[in-house]
Amino acid sequence: MSDAESPESSPRHIRVEIAEAICTIRFDRPEKKNALTTAMYADVVAALRAALVDDDVRVVRFIGTPGLFTAGNDLGDFMSRPPADAEAPVFQLIAMLPDYAKPIVAAVDGPAIGLGTTMLLHCDLVVATARARLQMPFIKLGLVPEAASSLLLPSLAGLQRASEWLLLGDAFTGADAHSAGLVNRLVAPEDLESESLALCRALAARPPEALRQSKALLRAPLTAAIRDTMQREGAIFLERLRSPEALEAFTAFFSRPRT
Repeated sequence: MSDAESPESSPRHIRVEIAEAICTIRFDRPEKKNALTTAMYADVVAALRAALVDDDVRVVRFIGTPGLFTAGNDLGDFMSRPPADAEAPVFQLIAMLPDYAKPIVAAVDGPAIGLGTTMLLHCDLVVATARARLQMPFIKLGLVPEAASSLLLPSLAGLQRASEWLLLGDAFTGADAHSAGLVNRLVAPEDLESESLALCRALAARPPEALRQSKALLRAPLTAAIRDTMQREGAIFLERLRSPEALEAFTAFFSRPRT
């Protein structure tokens, strides 16, 4: 979810750059903390599909703007056009990530809220800064976890830490995420771009078919469980969107004083 309020239809604020066999997908809406609208999700899905069939692309990198990864869903856009089913762009993106054939690197600085955190569970390498602030505030909004985070986070960080981060929904730091194994490397903010790019270059230099098959082997044991969890989470998530608790939480969010 997000601290941003209102959607924008144009421009879409997703920049796609291809160079050195790396497709960089950059969240570029800093005035709204890089919060994601439906149109932005659709652009990310289109970029991922194009990169998948482009033989010149070997690695995908997600990155935001200085001091910002993404505040997750733009709540104004989200409530005006809530996802109705699995064809919604946000659910299309979530469905693509678990078995995406090419390696994905994420570079995280500042807020990484909602999907900004859960998507990291599906990335192959994650670089973050100490000032990264990760958060999964689903329950605060009367919702439930997404993107198989209810399965993957306990497996990665342990049940107690996963319970704290998901049930309380409070923010935690890049250092916390690093110690839990969610982040591979912790770097200074000024080194985030170069360090993430160096990892992408290293992956791009590996034999691509061996890389693809090795990634598939690493993820195969959990594939069925991830799909099953995503289906169950998604069904409950859509139900919760219409619940009195969610309506109350969203109403409170939009009614709070602005500074």
